[in-house]
Amino acid sequence: MNPLLTRSRDDWQAQGGLSTAEEIAQQPMVWRELAQSLGPAQQAALAAFLEAWLREPSHQVILTGAGSSAYCGEGVVDEINRLWPAQVRAVPTTSLISHPALYLRRDQPTLLVSFARSGNSPESLGAVDLVRQLVDQPRFLNITCNADGSLFTRNAAKRDSFNLLMPARSCDRGFAMTSSFTCMQLAALLAFGRDSWDARLARVEALATQAERLLRDWAAPLAALAQEPFARLVYLGSGPLEALAKESALKILELTCGHVLAFANTCLGFRHGPKSILNENTLVMVFPSSDAHVRKFDADLVAELQREGVAGRVLQVGLVAPAGSDSPADLIAPAGNLLCSVGAELAAAGDCWLAPLWLLAAQQYALHRSAALGLTPDNPFPDGTVNRVVQGVTLHAYVAAVQH
Repeated sequence: MNPLLTRSRDDWQAQGGLSTAEEIAQQPMVWRELAQSLGPAQQAALAAFLEAWLREPSHQVILTGAGSSAYCGEGVVDEINRLWPAQVRAVPTTSLISHPALYLRRDQPTLLVSFARSGNSPESLGAVDLVRQLVDQPRFLNITCNADGSLFTRNAAKRDSFNLLMPARSCDRGFAMTSSFTCMQLAALLAFGRDSWDARLARVEALATQAERLLRDWAAPLAALAQEPFARLVYLGSGPLEALAKESALKILELTCGHVLAFANTCLGFRHGPKSILNENTLVMVFPSSDAHVRKFDADLVAELQREGVAGRVLQVGLVAPAGSDSPADLIAPAGNLLCSVGAELAAAGDCWLAPLWLLAAQQYALHRSAALGLTPDNPFPDGTVNRVVQGVTLHAYVAAVQH
């Protein structure tokens, strides 16, 4: 039995959650398939499309998507901006569509990097059309899981576009994005990296190996935790891990059909009002940073929350404390913490690379919590009020204001 499936395949099938369970469990395999797909020819093609363009400080890169796909970009934007002279920012399609004048200038060459599981959402397609309409020198990198999606097919023959297709099995059948999210996020880190391709691909292999261990070791504790009746869930992470916290909160909202209310914030930001959400029915999960400086702030908050005892439970998910750490929260090890160690090279890669590992915990918890509530994780909204591919969006034509 797959270590994630603490229940049998037949049980998951009867629950209506088999696809989601399989798609969470398959991620190490999918990450390896992604690495294998990026052979020398694809590496050279990506370099030819991206590298000279990214070296221009006057050029703009917009990482975009909606919902989970937007968080893909938010999780890697600072790392990519650090690596290249071009100006890199993350803007959801939902903002780009409604407020294009805030983000697009006709005279600023702009690369739109679209993250899209299906490639069929109206905002994904509309964002590409808007950039073509409003920018004189546009370029497009489409990171998508669906070769049959309109984002892929409409741009396959265009010289200003590069389609980076994920492994076929990453196009999740279930409602919630799971393997699609981590695969696309890793694809962006690979495509925009500046160290050797051998080093980048070795990092993915190390992540996949570690993920296999975590799926095995964390399955039972997370299934047991999901049986506890917490009605509120807070995820906290800083820097790239803030996007991880947002995606984790969205997973529990989606898969529990809103029965569990979820909130995401940074550890420092949480004290500034959002801490009001805490009560005995609140579970707090903190993603401690791999950066020693950032981790001190994370540890301070964890220690504070444990000392005050207002929340029902406070847990950490992520790396164990670095050797010699004297952070108070690292010395407190309440039952249920999901902490692990990784190799020195992987730890040095930073939080943006490690985030897919910690997301495995949030995905599994959301799946098991959905099942514990008697819901159907593969389709939590059988009434169609929320859909796998968003519906009901009207793309209104944009007419630029005349400048006087």
